Amino acid sequence: MATANFGLEALVAEELQRLGYTDTKVENGKVLFTGDELAICRTNMWLRTAARVKIKVGEFRATTFEELFEKTKALPWADFLPKNACFPVEGRSVKSTLFSVSDCQAIVKKAVVESLKQKYHLEWFPEDGPLMKIEVALLKDVATLSLDTSGSGLHQRGYRETAGDAPLKETLAAALVLLARWYPDIPLIDPFCGSGTIPIEAALLGHNMAPGLNRSFAAESWPWIPRRLWQRVREEARDLISPEKPHYLVGYDVDDNALKIARLNAELAGVAGSIHFQRQEVKDLTTSKKYGKLITNPPYGERLGEDRQVRQLYRELARVKRSLDTWSFYILTAYPYLERVFGQRATKRRKLYNGGIECQYYQYYGPRPPKPRA
Repeated sequence: MATANFGLEALVAEELQRLGYTDTKVENGKVLFTGDELAICRTNMWLRTAARVKIKVGEFRATTFEELFEKTKALPWADFLPKNACFPVEGRSVKSTLFSVSDCQAIVKKAVVESLKQKYHLEWFPEDGPLMKIEVALLKDVATLSLDTSGSGLHQRGYRETAGDAPLKETLAAALVLLARWYPDIPLIDPFCGSGTIPIEAALLGHNMAPGLNRSFAAESWPWIPRRLWQRVREEARDLISPEKPHYLVGYDVDDNALKIARLNAELAGVAGSIHFQRQEVKDLTTSKKYGKLITNPPYGERLGEDRQVRQLYRELARVKRSLDTWSFYILTAYPYLERVFGQRATKRRKLYNGGIECQYYQYYGPRPPKPRA
C-alpha cells in the first residue's frame, strides 16, 4: 500500500504505473499494488507524492475483540518478523464498533506475540532488532493490518534542515508541480517561495533525481530484504540523474530569513545551481519569459493574520496575472475569495489538504505556446 493524503491518490497511482506497477487499485487514502522486495526499495526511493509504503499483511471484518485477536493471530507474522523484531503497534478506528484504539493496539500486539510463539517456540521476544512497525486500521468494522517499510514519512527527503512558518510538505509541493504538468523546458516562478519547497521539488523532478536518494528507510534493516537490492536501487537512481538544468526556476519572497533557508535547502538537495532565489514583493513581479507556469502556496488568513493584508496581497497577485496573460497560474490556498478577486473562475479546481487545512488548488490555464517552426 502506498498511502496518500486526501486528494493525491490518483497521482500516487500514476507514479506507481510509471515505475511499472500497473495493477493499481485506488482507495481513500491509499493505493494498493503488487510487488516484490525490489518494489519496496524502488517505491520508497522514487515516489514523490506518497506518504508511506506499507505491506498489507491482512484484512478482515472484526466487530468483537475476540474476532480481532483470532483473525490477527491467524496471519503469517513469522513470514515477516524475525525473532528479535521490534514491533510496536499503532492504531486508528473510524466508524467502527471497536472504537478504543488503545485496546485494539494491545489486542493486536498480544495476537502477534501468540502467533510468533507458535512458529518460533519461544515464550519471550527481546524486540532488540529491526524496527517493523505494525498498524491496525479499522474502517467501518474492517480491520487492515500492515507493516510500515518507510520509517519516517516520505515527505522527509533529507534536505530540509529547517523551515519557515507553516511549511508546505515536500510531497504536497511535488504534487502541485506534477498536477501543473510542468516540464523542465517550461519557466516556473513561485512568488511566495518561503523555504523553497516548490522550486526545489521542481528541480528534483527536472533533474530526474529520486526524492529518497539522500535518506534511509526502516526496511533497510529488515533481514529478508537483501542489502544488495537497496544498493542496486540507489546506483540506478544516481545513474538516472539528468545533468541538464531546468530552463528557468525562480523563487521570490519578502522574508530574507526564509530565502536564506531556501538557499541552504537547495544546497542540501543538490539543486542549488538550478534555482534562482531573490527578495521581491509580488507587486513587482515581471518577467521577459513569454510563456510559463506560476505555481505557489501564498499566505492566507491562518498564516498572515490581518484580513485586510490578505485581500491586498491577492489583489496584487491578480494584477500580476493580468500582466502575465500568457502564463498559467496554479495557486493552492484556503483563501475563499480568490476567484472573486481574480474576476474569473479557475479553469479547474481540486480540493487538497495542507497540514490539515482544507484548501483549493486553483488552476488558471494560459494559452498554449506556438509550436516551433520546422
